[in-house]
Amino acid sequence: MLTDLLVFSAVGFLAQLVDGALGMAYGVTATTVLLQLGTPPAVASASVHTAEVFTTGASALSHWRFRNVDRSLVIRLAIPGVIGGVIGAYLLSSFPGHLFRPLISAYLLGMGVLIITKAFRPPTAGIDLKTHPVKVLGLIGGFLDAVGGGGWGPVVASRLIGSGGAPKLVIGSVNCAEFFLTAAVSATFFATIGLELWPVITGLVIGGVIAAPLGAFAAAKLPPRPLMIMVGTLITILSLANLMGDFRRYFL
Repeated sequence: MLTDLLVFSAVGFLAQLVDGALGMAYGVTATTVLLQLGTPPAVASASVHTAEVFTTGASALSHWRFRNVDRSLVIRLAIPGVIGGVIGAYLLSSFPGHLFRPLISAYLLGMGVLIITKAFRPPTAGIDLKTHPVKVLGLIGGFLDAVGGGGWGPVVASRLIGSGGAPKLVIGSVNCAEFFLTAAVSATFFATIGLELWPVITGLVIGGVIAAPLGAFAAAKLPPRPLMIMVGTLITILSLANLMGDFRRYFL
């Protein structure tokens, strides 16, 4: 029991450290570990999203403290994100979520390559986060996050950064909006399939809450180009790994 708690606390710490600094990968990392242990996709997604209610809350407060947040962007992402997340969680409770993952991984692979390419291009004027249309992006990101057990950050943050958004504000705002998404998704899973694996959830929460301020500090201090390279590399590696796993699962 204590060993399991320590192991999943370490998983939560590392996942949240990356998520807080890059705006993504907490859910993807934690869900991957649970699936490798034989956890059903719906149960894994429910457990991770329940833990994320606490970790994203801590992360949102940390990003707000470091002034990484655009309040208007948070609102425009959170509302459609919640709607998409609730729909995705309801579907995942009835259908196998892994069927959606090859499409998600292929999209993210393209986004990862795009971000790395943009990091080496001359600086551009960027986008105005207050006027950029993000509601559809939030809806899609929320749906894919609930279905795949993670993906809000890679889908939403990668798209906004790839379009020229300031990495610090994008990452902080996306983390804040994710709090509302995870709360809604967790409530949906609780109403449909219930919640299990409380030792796992507790470990993920402990590690994630400890790492949240460190991730926000890193996002505030890192310059844009290295941050974009790190984001793009992370997405590319995770997407390739997921696609290879899907290929082995279906064709070998």
